[in-house]
Amino acid sequence: MTNRDYRIGVIPGDGTGPEVVVEGLKVLKTVTKIFGIDFQFKTFDIGGETYKKDGTLLADEVVEQLQSMDAIFLGAIGHPDVKPGILEREILLKLRFALDLYINLRPVVLLPGVATPLREKGPEDIDFVVVRENSEGMYAGGGGFFKKGTPDEVALQESVNTRKGVERCVRYAYEYCRKRNRKKRLTLCAKTNVLVYESDLWYRVFEELHEAYPDVTINYQHVDALCMWMIKNPEEFDVIVTNNLFGDIITDIGAIIQGGMGIAAGGNINPEGNAMFEPIGGSAPKYTGLGKINPLAAIAAVQMMLEYLEEDEPAQAVLAAMKKVVKEDMKSLSAGRMGYSTSEVGDLVAEAVSK
Repeated sequence: MTNRDYRIGVIPGDGTGPEVVVEGLKVLKTVTKIFGIDFQFKTFDIGGETYKKDGTLLADEVVEQLQSMDAIFLGAIGHPDVKPGILEREILLKLRFALDLYINLRPVVLLPGVATPLREKGPEDIDFVVVRENSEGMYAGGGGFFKKGTPDEVALQESVNTRKGVERCVRYAYEYCRKRNRKKRLTLCAKTNVLVYESDLWYRVFEELHEAYPDVTINYQHVDALCMWMIKNPEEFDVIVTNNLFGDIITDIGAIIQGGMGIAAGGNINPEGNAMFEPIGGSAPKYTGLGKINPLAAIAAVQMMLEYLEEDEPAQAVLAAMKKVVKEDMKSLSAGRMGYSTSEVGDLVAEAVSK
C-alpha cells in the first residue's frame, strides 16, 4: 500500500482496552504530523459492556464495515461479568473467520533494556516470529456432546485442517522468512508421532513447498520439544510455523521470554484482504481506570500495523521510540511499576517519535 491515506477501524473493547488504544492512537497521530500520513479512524462499540447492555455481539453490518477498512486496531475483548467463551467465540473468533484472517503473526523480540527470565540471554538471542494458522484446527468448532450431564457423557473436540488452509499458511511463512532475511530458517512445529493425520498433512505440505524456496533452511520439531528449546536456546529460531492450537500455546511462552504481556503484540492478517492488530495481554479488568496498565503492547501493535501498510519509515521510527523509552525511562514493564502512568508512557513514546 502506498496511498498514505488509510481508514482504520478502532475497537477499544473492554477493561483496559480503551486506555491502551488511546495511547496507540496518540502515537499514530504523531506519525501523521511527522510523516504526513492521513489516518481516518472509525470507532466500533463492540465488547462485553455492549453485550451486557443490549445483547449485541457482532452484527453482520459491523463485519461489512470492518471489511472496508485498511486495518483494524483492537484493544481487548473480555469481561468478568460475561460467561467465558461467549465474547471470545462470538466476537473474536467470528471476526477472524468472517474476515478470513488466516494468519496470526507474533513477533517475539526482546528489546534492549527489557528483562527476560532467561538467564544469560539478551536481545541478540530472542528475535524470532511465530506464524500461526488462525482459522482452522481445534478452534474451528468441530465436535459436540453425547449424553451430556449423565455418567455416560462423551465430549468430542475435532481439529479441522484443510489442504488449502495449511498450504496458504505455510506458504505465507516461507515468504515471510525470505522477506525477513535474517537466518532464513523455517521451523515446522507439529506432533507427527501422536497426531498422525493432522501432522502428516502439515509435514507433507511443508516439504513440498520447500522446493519453491531452496534458499530457506527448514527444520521440524515436536511441539513439546520446541517449548523446551524456546526456553533453552531461543537463538536457534528465526520463523516458526504451526497450527492454531500449538500457536496459541507457544506464543505465550514467547511473550514471557520477551518481557511479558506488557510488550507483546500480534497481527491477525489476510494477505489478500485486511488485518487486525492487538496487544495480546487481554482486558486486564483489575487495572481498569487506574492508569497503571502498560500501553507498550498496544503501541507495538500500531508499529506492526505500520509495517503491514508498508509504511516502513514511520514503523522504524515507532520501534526506535519504544526502544528508547524502555531502555532510558521506564523502571519496569509491569503494570503499576513502570515509574509512569499509562498516559505518560504514551506521551514518552510519542515525544520520541517526534524527535
